[in-house]
Amino acid sequence: MFTYLNPDVRTKLISQGKLVRIDEQGQLIDVHSPDAPGELAINLLGPIPLPISLPSIKTTVSWYAAVRSTELKLVENLASDLRARGGQHLFSHLVSPLAVNSVLVIGEPTENPLVRVHSNCLTGDVFGSLRCDCGPQLDAAIARISADPAGGYLVYMAGHEGRGIGLWAKAATYLLQDGGEDTYQANRSLGLPDDSRDFTDAAVLLKHFVGEEPFRLLTNNPKKVDDLTEFGLEIVQQKHVTGISDWNINYLHAKRDWGHSLEDQDLQQ
Repeated sequence: MFTYLNPDVRTKLISQGKLVRIDEQGQLIDVHSPDAPGELAINLLGPIPLPISLPSIKTTVSWYAAVRSTELKLVENLASDLRARGGQHLFSHLVSPLAVNSVLVIGEPTENPLVRVHSNCLTGDVFGSLRCDCGPQLDAAIARISADPAGGYLVYMAGHEGRGIGLWAKAATYLLQDGGEDTYQANRSLGLPDDSRDFTDAAVLLKHFVGEEPFRLLTNNPKKVDDLTEFGLEIVQQKHVTGISDWNINYLHAKRDWGHSLEDQDLQQ
């Protein structure tokens, strides 16, 4: 039973201030207000104390789960219908249409915090794959933010697997890469964009947590900086290079050739 969809639990969390709603400027709005056509609103659930243990750091952060109001409403309506029809065994299907992003508040963030917007990567973040640098980047980002006097935030984007193409297509690109194509050529062979990630939700969340103040963004991707800057965020880019191996060196060279801020000395093993 997905209790976060239970209306009684929802009411309780709202009364406790644990479930709030923000608009596209990151400002709190009435959690009960209806969605206007074309309006972007995000529901935030938290903070939730989360002890974490990674190779480089053991610490406790505050976790927030974030989901678009429109997506959540669709799932809640479907859940109500399933409950009415006694279809509890079908509740597992509610997970697939719901992209839940996360925000980790690390330390006690102050002025000019350190921030990482991390695209989810099942193979790297969970399985520890060396075909990319995602797992080590996630680990190192939390360690760097934890050690920074200004603290900061990690925004984990759930719908960004394979630069937005999804796990199934990503698996296909791996097979094409094994045949000699680089990561961007493989996307194009499938008729997919080089990078189809949408950073709108990340920008809204950063507006809420950081506000209009400048922050330092851990990234090697100027496009990510440009995409977030378009939403009015003031960003100072900081390189974030780690996890280089024989398995991913060609992948990283392709990123550099595509425009990432990587130099030869950055890619030395």
